[in-house]
Amino acid sequence: MKVKHISMANVEVADLPKLLDEEKIDFQPIQCVNWPAYPYKPSASFRIAHSKDAVLLHFRVREASVRAKYGEDNGSVWTDSCVEFFSMPAGDGIYYNIECNCIGTILIGAGAERKGRERAPKEITSLVSRWASLGREPFAEREGDCSWEVALSVPYAAFFKHRLEPLCGREVKANFYKCGDELRTPHFLSWSPIHTEKPDFHRPDFFGSLEFE
Repeated sequence: MKVKHISMANVEVADLPKLLDEEKIDFQPIQCVNWPAYPYKPSASFRIAHSKDAVLLHFRVREASVRAKYGEDNGSVWTDSCVEFFSMPAGDGIYYNIECNCIGTILIGAGAERKGRERAPKEITSLVSRWASLGREPFAEREGDCSWEVALSVPYAAFFKHRLEPLCGREVKANFYKCGDELRTPHFLSWSPIHTEKPDFHRPDFFGSLEFE
């Protein structure tokens, strides 16, 4: 998939969805149900672009219930209504998991495998600009049809194990996810399919490819 290069100069992250509309960047579905034990399939999609300073992400979700228990970065956001971006930007085996719940609380980790991952310190997570359509305050699970969006501007400094240059012309292995481990109906969706027996997003061997313009 190709990732368009755009200018984010003087644009606030709350205006990122509008900018991506103007740039005619389409949403891509997160719709692979990889594990029959978890058949629920909420509507989830993402779109991605990049600038000279950051990776730009916009997620859109519609699901049967929504929760935002975690309001502090690096909490267990994957148990909330959560979207995720995993990527291997340097191609050296180290991949990053950037996980974001429906109120823009994030977690960033890095490592070569699931075990022993290093969490980004708060001074790194605080560099990520976010906008959330549901606001930024935590809340208990709400049942009933709910739609929400989050937008993230992830500066290259957030990839804290590397000194990344702009990704222009690079191919990056990545995957995108929608989950909610502790929701009324747990689910685990991916953009690029994963062929494992049990839910496991920490599988860079199943990452898809992003071509950065």
